[in-house]
Amino acid sequence: MARQLLALVLLIAFAHGFTLRTWEQAYALANATVANLTLTEKVGLLAGVGQFRSRCVGNTTPVPRLGIPAICMNDGPAGIRLVKNVTGFPSGINTAATFSRRLMQARGQAMAEEFKGKGIHVLLGPAMDLMRNPKAGRAWESFGPDPYLTGEGAYYTIAGIQSVGVQACAKHLAANNQEHWRYGLSAIIDDRTMHEMYFYPFLRAIEANVTSMMCAYNQQNGTSSCHNAGLMGPNGLIRSAGFQGYVMSDWGATHDSVADNANAGLDMEQPGDNIVIGGGVFGTGGGNLANAVNGGSVNVTRLNQMAARVLAGYYKLGQETGYPAVNFDAQHSDGSGSLNLGVSVRSEAHTALVREIGAASAVLLKNNRTTTTGTPSGATTRGLPLVQSRIKSMAVIGLDATYPNLSCNDLNECNDGTMSIGWGSGSNSLAFIVPPIKAIQDFVGTSATITTSLNNDLNAGPAAAKGKDVCIVFGNAMSGELGFYSTVVGNMGDRNDLALWWREGSLIEAVAAVCSNTIAVIHSVGPVNLSWSQHPNITAIIYAGAPGEQTGPSLVDVLYGAVNPGGRLPYSIDENEASYGTTIVYNSLGFPVVNYTEQLLIDYRYMDSKNIVPHYEFGFGLSYTTFGYSNLKITSTGSGSSSSVTVTFVVANTGAFAGTEKPQLYLAYPASAGEPKRVLRGFDEVGPLAVGASQTVTMSISAREMSIWDVITQAWVRPSGTFTVTVGASINDVRLTGTF
Repeated sequence: MARQLLALVLLIAFAHGFTLRTWEQAYALANATVANLTLTEKVGLLAGVGQFRSRCVGNTTPVPRLGIPAICMNDGPAGIRLVKNVTGFPSGINTAATFSRRLMQARGQAMAEEFKGKGIHVLLGPAMDLMRNPKAGRAWESFGPDPYLTGEGAYYTIAGIQSVGVQACAKHLAANNQEHWRYGLSAIIDDRTMHEMYFYPFLRAIEANVTSMMCAYNQQNGTSSCHNAGLMGPNGLIRSAGFQGYVMSDWGATHDSVADNANAGLDMEQPGDNIVIGGGVFGTGGGNLANAVNGGSVNVTRLNQMAARVLAGYYKLGQETGYPAVNFDAQHSDGSGSLNLGVSVRSEAHTALVREIGAASAVLLKNNRTTTTGTPSGATTRGLPLVQSRIKSMAVIGLDATYPNLSCNDLNECNDGTMSIGWGSGSNSLAFIVPPIKAIQDFVGTSATITTSLNNDLNAGPAAAKGKDVCIVFGNAMSGELGFYSTVVGNMGDRNDLALWWREGSLIEAVAAVCSNTIAVIHSVGPVNLSWSQHPNITAIIYAGAPGEQTGPSLVDVLYGAVNPGGRLPYSIDENEASYGTTIVYNSLGFPVVNYTEQLLIDYRYMDSKNIVPHYEFGFGLSYTTFGYSNLKITSTGSGSSSSVTVTFVVANTGAFAGTEKPQLYLAYPASAGEPKRVLRGFDEVGPLAVGASQTVTMSISAREMSIWDVITQAWVRPSGTFTVTVGASINDVRLTGTF
């Protein structure tokens, strides 16, 4: 797999016309350049020019005499923010729901093509913070609560981004798991938990050769992340794991002295000045850092190392040759001021990819497909997929079905239309969004009468639904970044609860009371309360997540069967918040200490430990067809760090529709290992398989993937004893079992 990925990245790099270098080659160029830099030029590479003095979200100072431009950094993990004529890509959590490495990488590549087209050197993403609690405000930016799935999402996203010649920035290091009090809370995490959970995705990012990482706002075991030598120092977490790139601060995440940050391992500070919550330690343009070097608190060797790390990322991806100039202005809405240089980087291919990921990430939670007779319009199929010729009347209900507020602020801190993305710096452009009502109307045309109630009125909705052949009712739940203690409808970044917004659960029930063929569509950043789901008139539920700008067309593809749903839940869904085993700290007298006492047990791992069966389990997702599993074989090879286990089995389409299956492999360790009952260690995208077709699937478990972190030896150690492998369609839908 690694060799195949490297070959693909090299091929894409060649197609995009840039030189992809090894770290050794990059550092040879970087060190030679640093030797020719003045002190002022060095520090200019290591500090931003100021929050409002930059055409990008972050900029360094150029070195014109050596042809080094200002290094441009811009949000974010789901497409370019603060720029016109760009694509609004799907969220990280939806990308995880595809359980498709192919789509993870394709999304990374497509986003990077747009970043490069605008002249942006560093894409500030992917985010890889685990969904420790389902209400965490920014969890949708990342890939869910499972470290393995998040690690794969990070690895393949980075591979896609950097294959184009754009630097990825893995964030946020580390344990950035809630928005309340994020600017100073202290996450207390033991060594094993850090390695096996919160650092694991960053380890995969390092293996993907990520060029940069971003340290978080919060403290880690009592020390601020951005001057935490245990994380970033020469013997710290990331350097010990082989990270060769540079570490930049989150915007305003630095505190205390220049030496505290630089000597602990921070290489670059952004945005370069104080932004109320912190920052400005290195000084705008690096003036304070220069003074620290002259005063001896930061030595020249360390300064040169910092500059070389920044330039190594630049040279590794060949950004010194033929890279587009910055052609936007984040401070002036992409050229509405004096810089009228913006160019469109959208493409039909990117739009098609957004639509594909939107459909591939839609999770079918319920489908009672039956055929009834005697209705006014004749025979009508209940449930999904919809048969257009049998539907003469339909209702589309709910505010989430219509256009969002396109004039909301630049953080998208609104929830008054279809929800394609959360709010904050990880949000993206809504300018080209196609909402569900538009896509449904375009598809249906004149073949059926469509009645609408595009608000959440509990009287108007049922009135529109009464007597219709099918009623599609929408609900959502949104969250986002805290910002400067801003709130959206009373939610301060983190969600207050697991309820749908605007009483939409009640709206769905009210519609179901008068419409015997009600289909619920949920756009959400994470788990929500689905206590209404068993209503007999709710024939289908589609969990559409935060799918990006093609929210309507991707949904129509699933509703009408152009795409057989293959999305799988990247988290568990349960109505009882206690089922998740963690809490958000909302109220505190000052910055709280948050003890991660759950250790390795979050989401399905915690539920397993307490024998909790959730409403919908991790990995769950229905299809319009059925799949059979057979012929499990397990083979062990090698020993020690070179050992691996190969698992093969056959998946066959045993139903009536072509479709794609997402088999998952879970591993149970020997009891002495002290691991959760089961952990995800493999998944694949099989298909599309025609009716009756089958395919042999091969999954490999590496030595590290069957090891635990030994805190005494400070190494990954494979425990002795018998491991159990389960393969199936979700963590609780087990089809095959074996041991090694």
